[in-house]
Amino acid sequence: MHSQVADLIETLINDEHSPESVNKAISELTPDDVALALESIPLTQRQQAWANIKHANRLDILVEMRGESRQLLLKELDDTEIETLFTDVDAEDLLEITDSLPDRLVDIALNQMDNKQREYYQQGIVYDDDVVGRWIDHDLLIASQSIRTSEVLRLLKKETPSYTDMVYLVNRTGRWVGCVKFDKLFKAQGHEPIASLIDEECSFIRSDTELTKAAEQLERSTFSALPVVDENLVLLGRFHAGLAMETWRLEHEAQQMATAGLNEESDLFAPVKRSAATRGIWLGINLLTAFLASAFIGLFEATLQEVVALAVLMPVVASMGGIAGSQTLTLIVRGLALGQITRSNLKSLLSKELKVGGLNGILWSIVIGVITLWWFESPMLGAVIGLAIIVNILMAALSGVLIPVLLDKLKIDPALSGSVILTTVTDIAGFVAFLGLGTLLLL
Repeated sequence: MHSQVADLIETLINDEHSPESVNKAISELTPDDVALALESIPLTQRQQAWANIKHANRLDILVEMRGESRQLLLKELDDTEIETLFTDVDAEDLLEITDSLPDRLVDIALNQMDNKQREYYQQGIVYDDDVVGRWIDHDLLIASQSIRTSEVLRLLKKETPSYTDMVYLVNRTGRWVGCVKFDKLFKAQGHEPIASLIDEECSFIRSDTELTKAAEQLERSTFSALPVVDENLVLLGRFHAGLAMETWRLEHEAQQMATAGLNEESDLFAPVKRSAATRGIWLGINLLTAFLASAFIGLFEATLQEVVALAVLMPVVASMGGIAGSQTLTLIVRGLALGQITRSNLKSLLSKELKVGGLNGILWSIVIGVITLWWFESPMLGAVIGLAIIVNILMAALSGVLIPVLLDKLKIDPALSGSVILTTVTDIAGFVAFLGLGTLLLL
């Protein structure tokens, strides 16, 4: 967060702000910076600040806010204020916020749109929010394939959209036929047919492509934007570098939040009851897994009563397995996200991780075994924990590979639930191995 955003937060929290001071402070910031600042202050002060923001700036700021923050703000507005807010809404903005709006507000926004924007909205709303067809940019340069270069050059005298380095060509039915890069266009003779300048390397993105796949495709290309077409190759719009960077940012944020069982749309100052309910579900899942691990420990109650040192050393076994498993899990989740893991290389990858686990297991079992021998003066106890460490690290390697792959096959995000399942597996495997070997060798 840069200093201007921090200064705005400080102003909104501590000062008696007037409309003039608020609008002066936000005039030097982008809408997403202002949205971030508003989300960083308590709800009462947020509503006061919102009331002081110029109407012309409100919609851009609202679009940049998180879903829950947007809902909390709109909840306090009456229909007249909402109609004013949505006066200049376009299809792209409405598609961005429609999931956090009740149907009544969507209808109000649609009634404010012209026919073209309404058509763009209806075109995009049929796609899921993780599909590129929903987030198409309609601001692009289009020309007929049948015209000459001089006519296309006249198009460039108008304002050129951001992330534009080419003109898209279509036939008379609106189907995409190719792209012409600006550098070729500027070097050509005015009488040359524009179709003769088509760049053979320019590809297209299907409108039903997942956003992350589309971002990867654009990244591999040499262009700042690629055309988006439907199943009939009709040109719908484009997917540009700005959208790709936004996709990666949101994907990274979603994964970070998912590891804690939270949603990236959550508001920092959401009502206490709502936040408690959201987090309580995750705590309940963890509680169930903890009781499951405790149940396995209970099977060896007699052993723990006889050899108290086992209870002292149990956290060591669990910790080593958990860390080893999380290292492998992180590697595999990244590989799945990048498309590096396939059925053909899974066996080799599993073999490699088991070898790494075996090597680390042997090394650290010796270290921990020697420390245990020095601490408790029991060679057999040192051998028990050493063997348990090897078993648990191998199980961690096996689970770290197979669990995320299985979750991915089941269409469950491995970044969300993989760590919970992995921790449960390594805890149970470590406790059973350690206490089981203790029962056999120490009693």
